[in-house]
Amino acid sequence: MKKLAPIAAALMILTACGSGGDDDSTDPAAGGGGGEPVAGGELTVLEDASFAGSWPAGLDPATNTTGGSNIAMNQAIFGGLFLLKAEDDGSNAEVTPNQAESAEMSEDGLTFTVKLRDGIEFSDGTPLDAEAVRFNWERDLANPCTCKPTWPLAPNGISVVDPLTVQLTFTRPYPAILASFPASNVNWIASPTALEELGEDAFKITPVGAGPFTVESNQLSSSLVLKKNPTYFKEGLPYLDGLTFQSIGGDQPAYQALQAGQAQVYEGLNTTPLLEQAQQNDQLQVVVQPATSPYVIQLNTAIAPFNDVKAREAIYRATDFEAINEGIFKGTYDVSQSFTGPGGKFYEPEVEGYPEYDLDAAKALVEELGGLTVRLGTISNYVATQINTALQTQWQEAGIDVEINDYQLSGVIQEFTGGQWQAMLQTAGAWDPAAGVGVGFRFQSGVPYSGVDDPALDQLLNDASATVDEAERADLYRQAGELIAKNFYAPFGLAFAPANISAAGVHGPGLTTKIPPILVNAGVIWDEVWQEQ
Repeated sequence: MKKLAPIAAALMILTACGSGGDDDSTDPAAGGGGGEPVAGGELTVLEDASFAGSWPAGLDPATNTTGGSNIAMNQAIFGGLFLLKAEDDGSNAEVTPNQAESAEMSEDGLTFTVKLRDGIEFSDGTPLDAEAVRFNWERDLANPCTCKPTWPLAPNGISVVDPLTVQLTFTRPYPAILASFPASNVNWIASPTALEELGEDAFKITPVGAGPFTVESNQLSSSLVLKKNPTYFKEGLPYLDGLTFQSIGGDQPAYQALQAGQAQVYEGLNTTPLLEQAQQNDQLQVVVQPATSPYVIQLNTAIAPFNDVKAREAIYRATDFEAINEGIFKGTYDVSQSFTGPGGKFYEPEVEGYPEYDLDAAKALVEELGGLTVRLGTISNYVATQINTALQTQWQEAGIDVEINDYQLSGVIQEFTGGQWQAMLQTAGAWDPAAGVGVGFRFQSGVPYSGVDDPALDQLLNDASATVDEAERADLYRQAGELIAKNFYAPFGLAFAPANISAAGVHGPGLTTKIPPILVNAGVIWDEVWQEQ
């Protein structure tokens, strides 16, 4: 075993109290305000069918194809080795141990050791131990899901040290690993025994974990019914007896269902007029999460027309996100020039050399190109489609012909992996740019989401994820942002985060308190959610 040593306090050692100890998750104040939490009751949670309400491949962490959007469901079933927590106002967010007891990085940044809490069992009665974690991580990393992390893992880099300790070995320092957990499938540990007994096809429908709830029934991309796990490792939790996730066709029907009392929670509302209505409704509670991942216009630099830098510059010059923010959203949101929003790490409100909106310059570039025709796609939700319609208008003013297309999440993934897409409005990063669907996922060579093949940018992003010092990381990400702007790879836009809506009397972290979205929606901590009886 490689000798471990404590290093910079910012990252190196996380230690939580043992199971059944003074874990603050059982502190009534952690329940999101509203007085003393009480046990009992069931909630119905609505999820937009175009995003989190879609789980067509099931909920096995290793075979799920939309895991990054299904974090809420996976947290409820599997719990998670680590969780992103924050103060009630969303400040001081940090990744904290949950099923893990502690995590430690070696001084050279090449070895990461996770110590598990003693005594945790899956709901089938088998132990959540180091062998189970190793088994899961190997399956997770072998799957094609965009929800798997991009660890620089050495050959045979996953090893079991003892029954409660598992260790990772990297080919290069990777201190950002801790932030990668809450955003990726390696955080959710499934029961190997249940998987073997059920087989993969059945297991993805009724997966077995060690989280606060167990699966009662699962109709793919429609309804997921969960019941309280009686053997959950946190004494007194979860508060709720049951939780049902229901897919629904967007913000409007979700809002109507909440008003009618057919559901008590809706994650990810982003229709601005409905948000304003909800904020005036005494029967509803509204929490707008801190924005972490701004919108970006991904340009496929691998194929025409955006393999031509002049075409990319024309898009920058023809795009005015400030006008879109003022015209459609009344200036509600920040406009970002790089890959995190105000709620994320390494936020840079202004990037030196960022190409400014210049309609005359855009027209001149389009004329020089002999015309420009663009297919612009996005996921089908209110904010994204509103932005795309506005972009179409702005770009047409510069002489650019624009075809816009809306997709469900699975359609967006299919377009990306097909490689023939031209432009796609997407969210750009994560709470930590090195985590999960972060900036490397969007801009490093070889990924299907930008076509960018830039060794200098690869080096900056790799160095940023391999650097312990937070100030040095910030500088590297600043340089990366400047390089993206200099080469016109992708214009950044509104730093928007959706809201969570809940009925009066429902309380919990991420619902009635703020947690920065690790990716898009805030990570609700379901075992601490409760409702007044």
